[in-house]
Amino acid sequence: MRVLVAMSGGVDSSVVACLLKKQGHDVVGVRFQLWQDPLAPAITKVLPTKCCDAQTLARARNVCKRLGIPLHTLDLQEDFKCTVIDPFLAAYRSGLTPNPCVLCNRSFKFKHLLTLAKKLTCDKVATGHYARIVRRQGGFALLEASDKSKDQSYFLSRLTQKELSATLLPLGTRSKRETYALAKAFRIAVDPVHYRESQDICFVPEKSPAAFLRRYITNATRGPIRTLDGNKLGTHQGIPFYTIGQRRGLRIGGQRRPVHVVTIDQKNNTIFVAPSRALLTNNVSIHSLAFTRKQPRKNRPVRCTARIRARSRKVRGTLTFSHHTGLFRFDHPVSAATPGQAIVLYSGQEIIGGGLISANNSHSRRQKTTTSARITRRSL
Repeated sequence: MRVLVAMSGGVDSSVVACLLKKQGHDVVGVRFQLWQDPLAPAITKVLPTKCCDAQTLARARNVCKRLGIPLHTLDLQEDFKCTVIDPFLAAYRSGLTPNPCVLCNRSFKFKHLLTLAKKLTCDKVATGHYARIVRRQGGFALLEASDKSKDQSYFLSRLTQKELSATLLPLGTRSKRETYALAKAFRIAVDPVHYRESQDICFVPEKSPAAFLRRYITNATRGPIRTLDGNKLGTHQGIPFYTIGQRRGLRIGGQRRPVHVVTIDQKNNTIFVAPSRALLTNNVSIHSLAFTRKQPRKNRPVRCTARIRARSRKVRGTLTFSHHTGLFRFDHPVSAATPGQAIVLYSGQEIIGGGLISANNSHSRRQKTTTSARITRRSL
């Protein structure tokens, strides 16, 4: 079988290429040149968490040379900026907290992989993601990785049958320890001092997106920070720089108890804060809902589990939906359900679908009689 392998130059993708070659496949490598922040401080451009620097390029070339396979390099900087980064910034400007990796995998990465695979007459594409794809009745199922500590199925949750049917994930049944053992066996150079795994948001040089956002969102307007009953506590520096659940950096000291951002009202340029219990909710509204393998019957409750962040625990509940919108009611309250983030639905270890958490500014319209106890019974 002829397989196109996405090669970032990291350990995982390098091991995938070696494994497939050892199994007798006709392997072709490809590397994407992605947009890099031209405004970032110089020191951040040489951090070992980047997937598009000179070191990772050299590593990918070295692996391909030893395997005797070609390495194609595609300059996709402009398309990456338009498809991933511009929507990322637009979402933050609207008071949302997006997950760009979920968007990137379907709308950018796998789109280009499948296009090139067809051009090069490859039968499958392969990546170093930790997740599993198995064939089941009704199509291909996406499952969590065997190594739950490295599971990346959340980030692949928007893939359709088109992508799943054409993809191999050789590391899905392996642990990270096994991958490193294979890297050693395949003589893949890994310097434990200087090598670190790439971070989730590959185009953000720093550990968090805060500095990146401030470089590219320069017209943010200050506004009030209020309690749920309307009292002003301070002034925020701009809607894009805050997210649901945030406690640090609010600059509103003197509170008897710590407070968190519980609602971002973009329309009125207001941020509402409250103690942590106000972050609890029993349900979330969903838009852009899609199912991975088979769609349940509409307007009928679906019992499943859901994850509202990549590393959050799965919580059982009930989904009701119509077309591409729905409501998920949790059996037990969850904290800090954040508009813009992906909610992923599971049946056991299989991802059955998911969507995006909808924005809701209902807190900003509450009267002074509203209490935190009432907040916990409503969707954020």
